[in-house]
Amino acid sequence: MNFVIKNNRRLRTGITTGTCAAAAAQAAVLMLLSNEYHNTVNVTTNQGTVLTVTLSEIKRNENLVTCSVIKDAGDDPDVTDGIEITVTVSKTEHGIIIDGGEGVGRVTKPGLKIPVGEAAINPIPRQMIEREVLNVCRQTGYHGGLCVLISVPKGREIAKKTMNERLGIVSGISILGTTGIVEPMSEKAIIDTLKAEIDMYAFNGTKTLLITPGNYGREFIRAELRFDIGQAVKCSNYIGEVLDYALLIGMEKVILVGHAGKLVKLAGGIMNTHSNVADCRMEIIAAHSAMCGIPSAAIRTIINSVTVEAAMTVIRQYGIQQDIWNSIGQKIAFHLNARTKGNLQVEFIVFTQEDGILIHSCTNL
Repeated sequence: MNFVIKNNRRLRTGITTGTCAAAAAQAAVLMLLSNEYHNTVNVTTNQGTVLTVTLSEIKRNENLVTCSVIKDAGDDPDVTDGIEITVTVSKTEHGIIIDGGEGVGRVTKPGLKIPVGEAAINPIPRQMIEREVLNVCRQTGYHGGLCVLISVPKGREIAKKTMNERLGIVSGISILGTTGIVEPMSEKAIIDTLKAEIDMYAFNGTKTLLITPGNYGREFIRAELRFDIGQAVKCSNYIGEVLDYALLIGMEKVILVGHAGKLVKLAGGIMNTHSNVADCRMEIIAAHSAMCGIPSAAIRTIINSVTVEAAMTVIRQYGIQQDIWNSIGQKIAFHLNARTKGNLQVEFIVFTQEDGILIHSCTNL
């Protein structure tokens, strides 16, 4: 098993659900066509990496073989870690049919990379599965057809913890993986999911994208702005990546709604708002407070504050909080425009629970 170094920690990598399915498919086809038993198989990812995968269970009779693999996500806190991926293979007259059974989701909304009605097996995992199956057919001299049915016994239950329902994928999880390897705390997996959601909105004709970093923003959108939160993309910390992708696929406008604790970082040009990446909230608030005339003793208190709300308690004493937030808002607008190179209209709303809307740039609010 390989390792990566992140945040000064040595973390174990894992394998994707797509790799599990490809390995189980390869083993099941090999046993069906050659009567050979294998406890492990080697799977080649699309990037050429060879992974050795151990089977957890094998069942066979004269007409079909079922093999299972337990997904090992390494040190990644993935909801699919430890689940069983099962593949049943049987002979057909011609062609390779790859489909999803119990626990594998079905696509119900257009706009994803998988057509409506098909099993939620993403294109690259599907390619891996088909390649492994065809390799065994060539090795054994088999020229007939095969049906490859992928199931996830606990897929329906696990899917409730994923974004599948928002993407219109019902009754199970998706078979995923672009590299075949799970990197611990992978940002790529999150960003890929966000892109898939944005693709769906774009396919349905959406030109204005509503985004918010988290649940505070979603609740504010619902309760205070009366917008449809069903149309809001929860972008987490990846504001820059979402703006980049919205611009790439031709969105015309993005409305960003978020708590001041997150969005104040944008005034410093920070487009990934995770605290592990950068945290200059107090420095930004202190700098703009100083420019607006708050005395140095209070600035020291602000810069030593732990939360934006604590800093606001100091600022309110001087009655110029709106001047300060207007100054911060100008910098937010500057950096959002710089990120999108002026080619995407980006409006924003910054709020706290106690003060409500602090700043906004929305023309129709």
